[in-house]
Amino acid sequence: MLEYNGKELSLFENAKFWRKYIHKKTKKYFKNNILEIGAGIGSFTLNYFKDFSNITLTEPDPFNLNFLKKRFQKNENIKIINKFTSDINENFDTIIFLNVLEHIKDDEKEINECLQRINENGHLVILVPANNNLYSKFDEEVGHYRRYDVSFFKNLKLKEGKMVELKHLDVLGYFLYYLHKLFFKQKIYPTALEIFIWDKIFTPCTMLFDFLTFYKFGKNILCVIKKIK
Repeated sequence: MLEYNGKELSLFENAKFWRKYIHKKTKKYFKNNILEIGAGIGSFTLNYFKDFSNITLTEPDPFNLNFLKKRFQKNENIKIINKFTSDINENFDTIIFLNVLEHIKDDEKEINECLQRINENGHLVILVPANNNLYSKFDEEVGHYRRYDVSFFKNLKLKEGKMVELKHLDVLGYFLYYLHKLFFKQKIYPTALEIFIWDKIFTPCTMLFDFLTFYKFGKNILCVIKKIK
């Protein structure tokens, strides 16, 4: 097991509009047997767990692992394990990384290991924070090795997959994050009020602006890779 501070997980638990937006953009890739890596406290899981009969959640932190077991203890369709990808010996139709890949040092190796565990024509769904110029004390505190540029995904040496979607999300969130970093350099965690404003006011607006800017710029990157032989 790995211990993880994870303070931000409970803070962002109330960002429900943002998670619904992410699910809207990714749900077409969710099929049958799903593996969510680094599920945290299950905030993203709540958007889809009722729709599938076979879900596996991995979580390396002991506190979060116990939290997941309690949260989903009545759901027989969910299996919760403490394993790394390299230790999992079964295949899935969909594997998802939602704000997790940035915590993994050898990210390209992790991506290719996941592709080995996806059934043919299945998908690997990845959401990561974008733009290294936004890297802040918050990123450092929560264990982010990096933020991402689309060039990372374009240059991936994929052994068993091809890119089917690559886009930015949350264009308005980029400017909020940049201004926060500029004027509150020593501040680490956002307040509940700041998260409320971003989620309930700016996220509904950013859905339109993301569309109008053709998903070319934003605070996050969504990448989907399809498994091919």
